[in-house]
Amino acid sequence: MHQTLRASLWMIGTIVSFTCMAIAGRAVSLNLDTFEIMLYRSLIGIVIVLAVSSVAGTRHQIGRRMMGWHFLRNIFHFSGQNLWFYSITVIPLAQVFALEFTLPLWVMLMSPLILGERLTPNRVLAAIAGFIGILIVTRPSPETFHFGLVTAALAAIGFAGSAVFTRRLTRTEPITQILFWLTAMQACFGLICAGIDGDIALPAANNWPWVIVIACAGLVAHFCLTTALSLAPATVVMPIDFARLPVIAVVGMVLYAEALNPWVFLGAVVIFGANYLNILHETRQLPVTKT
Repeated sequence: MHQTLRASLWMIGTIVSFTCMAIAGRAVSLNLDTFEIMLYRSLIGIVIVLAVSSVAGTRHQIGRRMMGWHFLRNIFHFSGQNLWFYSITVIPLAQVFALEFTLPLWVMLMSPLILGERLTPNRVLAAIAGFIGILIVTRPSPETFHFGLVTAALAAIGFAGSAVFTRRLTRTEPITQILFWLTAMQACFGLICAGIDGDIALPAANNWPWVIVIACAGLVAHFCLTTALSLAPATVVMPIDFARLPVIAVVGMVLYAEALNPWVFLGAVVIFGANYLNILHETRQLPVTKT
């Protein structure tokens, strides 16, 4: 099978997984708050990581190196994921996903500070164009403003911080260790935040399947995305990932009677265009190795 076709099939898995996580997140939101969702998701994640690493023979890679970086990475991810779970319950799913596409732009801005990467004029222009796309999606005004738009935008920043710190960790640390501390630390964060009021709700019996879907879908989505990027260039994968927006818009319309907002699609096109043109520029700047 051609590499591009294989990458496309893996990206279908990514789209399905993210969509399932959004639907499951809404389903359990009536019974659990975002901290409780993160607590149970992370506890299930610990079991999955330990089981898979045992089968794969990589469990010995789990250590306590770079704990400061792990902590920073997981603070950003925990914040972003909680904001994301909140956002999908209060604003249309298409708006959440559109704002989530700003993640690469925030990564570009953070990378010089954390990774020492150069901030080029092209990256600055891409970030400005992406910000214009945010304004089109949110259309800030007293009539259209909703706090959920702010939390969705902040969720993208949280995910960007997590991505940058993950990139820093992968320079020296194995993926099994990164995934283990992701689930373990976020289980602790979830326990503290969910229990601060002295009341941690257990999922209702009919919600346990949704909680398991949330736990599995997040891991599967990122595995599919990483595999797709290993098979094809980002210039191929990015347009496929963009299909998440119309898919979730249709899901929102069918399941939750959410209107299809043309401004969301227009803003998302601008955000995607900024990301895609920057990727094209970056890949063309890569040196060619002669054999």
